[in-house]
This record gives sequence, structure tokens and C-alpha cells, in this order.
Amino acid sequence: MKDYAIGIIGAGNISSAYLKLGPLFRGLKMTAIADIKPEVAQAQADAFGVTAMSVEDLLASDEIDAVINLTIPDVHFDVTSAILEAGKHAYSEKPLVLTLEQGEALRALAAEKGLRIGSAPDTFLGGAHQQARALIDAGGIGDVVAGTAHIMGRGMEAWHPNPDFFFQPGGGPVLDMGPYYITNLVQLLGPVKRVAALANASFPTRTIGSGPRAGETVPVDTPTNIHALLDFESGATITLGASWDITAHRHANMELYGSEASLYLPDPNFFGGDLQRATKEETETLAPWEHPFGIANDEHPGGMRANYRCAGLADMMAAIDEGRAHRCSLELAIHVVDVMTSILRSGESGEFVSLTTSCARPEPLAPGDAQDLLREG
Repeated sequence: MKDYAIGIIGAGNISSAYLKLGPLFRGLKMTAIADIKPEVAQAQADAFGVTAMSVEDLLASDEIDAVINLTIPDVHFDVTSAILEAGKHAYSEKPLVLTLEQGEALRALAAEKGLRIGSAPDTFLGGAHQQARALIDAGGIGDVVAGTAHIMGRGMEAWHPNPDFFFQPGGGPVLDMGPYYITNLVQLLGPVKRVAALANASFPTRTIGSGPRAGETVPVDTPTNIHALLDFESGATITLGASWDITAHRHANMELYGSEASLYLPDPNFFGGDLQRATKEETETLAPWEHPFGIANDEHPGGMRANYRCAGLADMMAAIDEGRAHRCSLELAIHVVDVMTSILRSGESGEFVSLTTSCARPEPLAPGDAQDLLREG
């Protein structure tokens, strides 16, 4: 497989993870970075040994094959469109876009240009989640009939120096954190058929707790407390709690209830973690798969964790070489956007909302397939 030159637009905090982890993967040559603030791009370029460019020069460069869109969600559509118009493959941070109409416009543009679009999250490719997929597919808990997923806390205003956009339309816990949970549920269970939700904002303002703006309040103009029901085409029904208004709770990140046993999954915001299977007789922690994307490799405030961000991009570029579908696909990302925006619409209307999109489950990523994405050594 040849090395593809990768550019990045958006030099914020998340760019460090891509620049650090990209070199782990075959086919990825982290090459250039651009930002609307040239000094921020230059700092990242100096730190990681890539070239700082203007956005215009990066898009015009004949040396760049694909571009990662790390801008704020409100401009994801515009930036990804510009990447495609420049004749380059695009890979976007989550969420891909903020409306289904934007997603369909990107689908049409990508088809017209003959280019690929991929989208985070790729955490579902992690060892724990792929082990769960294999167990479910093998009938290890029977037919999945129900489940729960919870994303709950008090938001990020305590630590984020500029949290404004999290509390504006396009932000909120469903669009910010929902992609991790909903994408994992879709890869485990298949597409969603309809949703219903209750949604509100418990607090009209938030107070910034750190940085030069500490003590300043920001308005809350989007729902921050959402409780949804997801009805899957498979027949499974899932309760999803997504709230930034909760001080503490004891809910697990994700549980699936099968006809024969239950499965307790780790946080889908991460690649690894403990997987437990429970029957009437016992609850056992499963021996982790020997999966390369389950190996702890990154320091985190909670301890060492598995972090293989760029796995989805690497799989997309390999898929281009091999003439196959990539796993973090446009179809999957658009369906997840449809689920999330339908949840928010249901929260406004108080009615069930039927999905207008569907998608195939992405192909599983077995340990050997994951190893093939990594550079030797």
C-alpha cells in the first residue's frame, strides 16, 4: 500500500491526537496542517514535524491526497464540501454534519467527484467493541431485545476555557457525544427505525470555571438533558440518556440485554475496556481479545487507555487501494446524523419520528485485519 499524504484543517486540541497517532498506521503520511489562526497551525507544525499552510494553499496542493476536517461542527459541511471540490478525499471529526440535508448534499458531491468521505468516531473499531460484535454475531447472548446507554455528567464548562459552542444549536450532548454511542449501537445491532425523546435545558446559563474567562457566564440555547427511545430495525429497543445536567449517577455506559444473557460494554468514547457477560448464574469479565486496538497505549487522566484515533482514516485509505467499502463510511455517518437530529426533533414535538435513512452494519474488524492497518513495529 502506498503512503497517502494527509492534510489537516483545524489545529485545535484534537489535532494533537491525529498528528501523534497517524504515524502508527500504514498508508498515512501526516504532511500539513492549516488553521484560520496561522500561529496555531505553526505551533502544531513545529511540534509534530509537518508543514504549516494556509487553508487555501493546503486545498490547492497537488501533494495532499486526503484532508481531515477538525473544525468546529458548525462549519463541518462547508469545509468538507471545500475538500471535495478541491479533488481530495475527506475524513471529518464527528458529527459529520448538523442536518440530514447537509449529509445528502455531501453524498451527492462525493458521488459526482468520485471521492470518499469518512467520519469519526472510529472508537467502535477498538478491541472491546469488536469483541462484543463477535460475541453478539455468534449468538453469545442470544437475540438482543433491549438495552441502555448513558452519557451523563455536568458538561465541560468547568474545564474548557471556551465552552460557548457546546451550548448553542449544533452542540449539546446528543450531537457532541451521541456519535460515539449511537455509532457503536448501529455497528452492533444495525440501523434504527424510529425514535422518541424528551428534551430540555435545565439551566439557562453556564459559568466558565477555568482560563482567562473564568467566572463569565454563557447562555444555553440547546437541549442539555435528553432521554430517548431508539427502536431498531432488528426489533431491539434501547433507552439512551444524554445529559449535561447530572451531578452524579450509577448508570453503566452501555448494556445490552439478550434472550440468553446480558452484555456490559465499556465507554464507546474509548477503544478498549472491560467487557462482561452476565447470565442468571454469574457475571464474568471476559478475557480480552488479542486485538491490537485494545492495547493500552496512551496516558489519560483515568489511567492508561487504548487510543487508536486515525484507525478509521487508515481503513478508508486502505479501502481505496483495495476497492472495498470503508467502515467509518458516509452511509453510517449520515444515518447517525439522522438518528441524532430525529431525537432532537422528537424532543421538540413530543412525537415519534421515523428515520428516512438506513445503512448496512460496517464490516467487523478482526484482530488480523486491524494488525494489517498498522505499520510493522
